[in-house]
Amino acid sequence: MSFSSSPSPLALKREPWPSRGERERPYWLAWARVRGIGPHRLKRLAEFFGSLERAWQADALALQQVEGIGPTLAEAIVSARPALDPGEILEQTQKPGIPFLTPADPGYPPLLWELPDPPPILYVLGECPDWQQPAIAVVGTRAPTAYGRQWTQKVSAALAQAGCVVVSGLATGIDGIAHQACLEAGGKTVAVLGTGVDQVYPAHHRPLYQRILEQGVVLSEYPPGTPPAKEHFPQRNRIIAGLCRATLVMEAPERSGALITAQLANHYGREVYALPGNIDTAAARGCLQLIRHGAGMILGIEDLLKELGLVPGSPLPEQPASPGPSDPQQQLLWQILGNEVLSLDALAQATQMDMATLSSTLLLMELEGWLVQLPGMRYRRAR
Repeated sequence: MSFSSSPSPLALKREPWPSRGERERPYWLAWARVRGIGPHRLKRLAEFFGSLERAWQADALALQQVEGIGPTLAEAIVSARPALDPGEILEQTQKPGIPFLTPADPGYPPLLWELPDPPPILYVLGECPDWQQPAIAVVGTRAPTAYGRQWTQKVSAALAQAGCVVVSGLATGIDGIAHQACLEAGGKTVAVLGTGVDQVYPAHHRPLYQRILEQGVVLSEYPPGTPPAKEHFPQRNRIIAGLCRATLVMEAPERSGALITAQLANHYGREVYALPGNIDTAAARGCLQLIRHGAGMILGIEDLLKELGLVPGSPLPEQPASPGPSDPQQQLLWQILGNEVLSLDALAQATQMDMATLSSTLLLMELEGWLVQLPGMRYRRAR
């Protein structure tokens, strides 16, 4: 494993997003119940057909055009669909009264869609951030030293004061310290659970859990009532890494779930930082290994915030104005957008382009890094 240099975590490109809206919502839930369709294949279906509703109507031959779906699975899908009613599944999922998000919803975290296996459903308790604030993961061992505790408190508080969302896993140790320090600094924190959102694990974190609900949000891809299970936590870690533009490992022994989160963050092209520690301390060895393989070093609050492109208590630095793309159609869209956020329909009306030309031009501009697609088929400049 090596940690290669990646773009600034505060300036990541967004991948094009398939169709969204109320009509799509039930199909994310229904497809997730089809045997053999996990998050990887589900994303491929959405990207290939542009709409999971259209994918639901596709025959076996069309389904086989999707990477990872062969004749046997395609026939199994066609056989399974008649027993699944997307509308009924939506009602069943809504019945417990716990809010949830699918990639069809405007509030679904944009950075999660960049994962090869974004969760098709996220149960939510509390108030989600708008995901425009930079989200930073702070993770580490369940048995930190006094040094690890001190620096986790300092770093988490500084991130909160700089306007970041602090993300962690509500575990004993570094996770709990990070959540607590963020809350005490007046920041917003996100706890990603390996249980249902209505389960508190570990139980002694119930007061912290309640406070997070008041000042942040608890997320999980597991249905309400799901108890803790060993295999859930590595899966949970991909969501922590995927939500965040950078992952900070404060202390971790050589075998630690925090190292899994760091490896996933590196795989997703996000920044990874580690706190250097005493080589004689077991809790520091995982961090030292990360640094050895290229992770950034946390050498102080000011240095870290500078690395992340942040200034304490201030908004993100403005980027210098760009002359925009050279292609005439792209330049027209660039000029119309200016500093605005405009819908696809508004752009079509303003440019008088046919929808096929407009959609392909927008897609090219996204791929080239000129535009960012926001929830609700809205667009803004990326630079």
